Amino acid sequence: MAASSPGADAPVRARPESPPSSVPTYDDVARDLLRELVSWPGVSRVGFALIEGGGRRLRFTASDRRLDAALEWCHIDAFDDVPFTTVVRTGEAVMGGREEFEPRWPEFVSRQPEHVRAMAVVPLLGEGAPIGGVIVYLDDEARLDASRRERLPGVVAEAASAVRRVRVRSGGHAVPAGTDGPHEHEQDRARLLIDDDPRSAGLARRFLRDRLRVAGVDDDTVDTAELCLSELVTNSILHGGGRTEVQIALDDELTVSVRDEGGPLGGPAAPDLDEDPLRVHGRGLQLVEVLASSWGSRRDDGGTTVWFTLAVPAAS
Repeated sequence: MAASSPGADAPVRARPESPPSSVPTYDDVARDLLRELVSWPGVSRVGFALIEGGGRRLRFTASDRRLDAALEWCHIDAFDDVPFTTVVRTGEAVMGGREEFEPRWPEFVSRQPEHVRAMAVVPLLGEGAPIGGVIVYLDDEARLDASRRERLPGVVAEAASAVRRVRVRSGGHAVPAGTDGPHEHEQDRARLLIDDDPRSAGLARRFLRDRLRVAGVDDDTVDTAELCLSELVTNSILHGGGRTEVQIALDDELTVSVRDEGGPLGGPAAPDLDEDPLRVHGRGLQLVEVLASSWGSRRDDGGTTVWFTLAVPAAS
């Protein structure tokens, strides 16, 4: 990305410090980063995005909007096929000239002004999963020299740390929680606790997949279980609030349960009771209903538990 080394082409500027009593916001973090990067020679525009909605969208703002007032944000669908969503999903930076981006994202590149000759997209990394990303537009691929390619990820990493600090101060969760691991006295059961983080569904899928493959479960069953679990965890993040607990029990069949802390009214409605059948979580539960051998839910004062079972074919 348009990274320049200090003393080379990037101007050295003193950053105004916030009053000690002020608490930084996402606007503050975005504004500081946008101002810094757009000041680098050859940079015409910078975009900044944070994951929202259980990973289904990105909250986006850019340097060509007013930076001296409350920032204007819009949303990008996380399933759009653009460099930003790919980088946020994979956690891998992409940098290069316009012709390098065009074969992979032709429609996106066609919408860029002719003066944009190179781009760099870098993820905002959490501790284990991206929490957003930064895109920098440049007027010449030569601006992406070795010093800039090396410096840009460091600048973005500072912004990612600032975002995580804002999340902590605002009561949010910056990173997924780790696994508690299997109960020592039960080899056929495992439990995972995850925070309300956009990438928790991926963490849960990996946890389930690793557990089932160690147990020798066939690939088709693993794939189906991952798909059902992903839908339930996403529902928990979107509608439950607080931590989510995933439990796996494997004997003659596989039973997977997902519990949120949303209280008796926090869980998703059954598909046939959902007043809006096109809602994402309604479609997700319909998918679980089709794929699982059985499924159900229960609510109590502490939250909602949704579970499903799958038959496990005997090893041949």
